[in-house]
Amino acid sequence: MLRTTRRLFLGASAAMAAGARGAHASEGGPIRIGVLGDQSGITADAGGPGTVTAVKMAVADFGGKVGDRPVEVLSADMLMKPDVAAQISARWYDVEGVDVIVDLPLSSAALAVLEVARQRKKSTLVTAAATADFAGAKCSPTNVHWIDDTYALANVTARAVVGAGGKSWFFITADYTFGTAMQTDAEAAVRLAGGTVVGSVRNPIGAGDFSSYLLAASSSGANVIGLASVGGDTIAAIKQAAEFGIGKGGQRLAGFLVFITDIHSLGLELAQGLYVSSGFYWNQNDASRAFSTRFMQERHVMPTKSQAASYAATLHWLKAAQSAGTTDSVIVNRQMRTMPGNFFGKPTTIRQDGRAVYDMDLYQVKTPSESKTPWDYYKPISRVSGAEAFRSIEAGGCSI
Repeated sequence: MLRTTRRLFLGASAAMAAGARGAHASEGGPIRIGVLGDQSGITADAGGPGTVTAVKMAVADFGGKVGDRPVEVLSADMLMKPDVAAQISARWYDVEGVDVIVDLPLSSAALAVLEVARQRKKSTLVTAAATADFAGAKCSPTNVHWIDDTYALANVTARAVVGAGGKSWFFITADYTFGTAMQTDAEAAVRLAGGTVVGSVRNPIGAGDFSSYLLAASSSGANVIGLASVGGDTIAAIKQAAEFGIGKGGQRLAGFLVFITDIHSLGLELAQGLYVSSGFYWNQNDASRAFSTRFMQERHVMPTKSQAASYAATLHWLKAAQSAGTTDSVIVNRQMRTMPGNFFGKPTTIRQDGRAVYDMDLYQVKTPSESKTPWDYYKPISRVSGAEAFRSIEAGGCSI
């Protein structure tokens, strides 16, 4: 009985999938954008419901249609689990007619979804996960990586910190794909800038208690503690470092993937002096301020760089689909790579390996006395050109 029921279920699923693919092939139904992210975990503040809002803003600003086809936005919580992300993406592509998936905050989960998309020749827009492999060994002709990646973050941040005297480093690294990639790229950047790496420890995602890791870092003698983590883990590590008096003895912290919501949670008293590399800051220019003001009215917080990247990438995809006259992923992605992009006033190029290239800015978190208005957290230090910030296409090893 169980086997019969399973056969009936699989048969019905296959028929539904075939029907959905057939309907989608005619390109007569709605265009569907799936926002697959972290709605409840350690990166929910940086992405989560705010990313859904940003994508809907992009659709509304585009006019809500591509040709005569209305655009719909779906969303789901992947629970920060690669298998769940793969299952949802397969259902979206096969059964629910989703044309493109955006967000994808966990590198291992994003890689799983990219494989699902690759098999079906479907589009992905990675606007949260940061490993540079998306434009390297794991590149895809139907993926665009818009968020700042591990190479650029390491390159801009580490070079500045080493240049300011931070010569010896110890890493506290999240024990998953992003953390490994972040530490690898950061170590290379530190050594290239003339610094040394004296050691590292790994913490599980959502560790909570960083006391043993911070003790190891403090005992190492390094003058910089690099945090290759994200979201709640970064916040917890910085808070506990302050509680343990790290910094009073001359050690400093360097965060790589830092969001403005992290700074907001920490407060300037704890976060002041931290270097932050980013392709987007709400107060960087008129375009970013206009978008952020609207976002604030919706969400009552300023947008993160991931949420801003989701807006920009979605808008670029919609423009490419309109220009190409189709939602065929191969054709749309080819069009995306030929069209000039825009990241809130920053000219953007989509390379053949799928890497979105734009200028990066290095900021330092303000002291409480320097901040004049709510969310006035960053002071600009320097700007690095996209060509200098991001790894070259030749060095990435992308097979396409």
